[in-house]
Amino acid sequence: MIAAPVFWLAIALVFYAYAGYPLLLRALAPIVGRPVRRAPVTPAVTFIITAYNEEARLGAKIENTLSLDYPPSRLEILVASDCSTDRTDAIACASGDRVRLVRASVRGGKEAAQRLALDAAHGEILVFSDVATALASDAVSRIVTNFADPTVGCVSSIDRFVDEGGRPSGESAYVRYEMWLRALETRVHSLVGLSGSFFAARRAVCRRWASDRQSDFTTLLHTVQLGMRGVLDPTAAGYYRDLADAGEFARKTRTVVRGLAVLARHLPMLNPVEHGLFAWELASHKLCRWLVPFAMLSAAFANAALVGRSPFYAASMVLQVMLYAAAIVGLRTEAPALRLPAFLVQSNAAVLVAWWRFACGDRMTSWTPSRRLASLPSPNPR
Repeated sequence: MIAAPVFWLAIALVFYAYAGYPLLLRALAPIVGRPVRRAPVTPAVTFIITAYNEEARLGAKIENTLSLDYPPSRLEILVASDCSTDRTDAIACASGDRVRLVRASVRGGKEAAQRLALDAAHGEILVFSDVATALASDAVSRIVTNFADPTVGCVSSIDRFVDEGGRPSGESAYVRYEMWLRALETRVHSLVGLSGSFFAARRAVCRRWASDRQSDFTTLLHTVQLGMRGVLDPTAAGYYRDLADAGEFARKTRTVVRGLAVLARHLPMLNPVEHGLFAWELASHKLCRWLVPFAMLSAAFANAALVGRSPFYAASMVLQVMLYAAAIVGLRTEAPALRLPAFLVQSNAAVLVAWWRFACGDRMTSWTPSRRLASLPSPNPR
């Protein structure tokens, strides 16, 4: 009967994607570990803030950036406006001599605006940040220390999601897991993805900038193609507020569609003969994770066909029903105890929708930033 192997293969894929892969990374770290040789350095940095109709938050973001403790003579600040139609451009222009506006004449998306900023940038190191991200005063000083290591081509911050009271949000349990996984990847070889709202890269890595593809993922892949690696800096954090609306599902869908488009353009990087450990990391972290919703559906249907065969399959069916019921209740009530199952089920549903949209030819190159709370969070939440 085919149902039993389908069930076990599906369960194995879900387990591997979320637990097996990090366990293997932990086992490999002491054997093939590559420490990052960090040192205090002050290269010329261009700090790029990408904005589209951000009049409510841009002033606070610029103020936060100007408060960074990096030497002002070594820090260039550019606001890349994606043809904003509100007061975004005027706010940037009124922010003083240290801030320069780069405006797109037509709306082309986040990466297209970043491309314009790259053409105008003078820095050796390029730091990218979204308007909704608050940074501690030493964030840039910390993130550039990684470039003292010549094997490092790009660096990701860690993500910290907080609510209005400065407490970790429901999503942050999953985010903490993701940051732990990235820390393991850094110890073994290289990251597979960067935090798009705060990351840094060498200028050489950004020369092949793609204006129609996800910049954080593409930058990491270009780094590896150049023989370098991407790393996580656990001391450089970007702080974010909870979403102010129900847009998280759409944001996740868009992120995965764009990630699938990048992976489709770089399929040879899944070849372990050419890319060794990184090919395994890429397949495990990205491809296997994006296959999880298909495995979850397969496990549910196969389990339904197996319920009458043994008490084990009956119990596993009950557990699956409880998981989805908890997720539905969590989504409807926002009960704190049910936030994690709600987030996991919702995010995998978004991945499923993303596959459908990608298969239909949608690449989502246009850009509407997530409408988080208007004010920036404290860069030092409780």
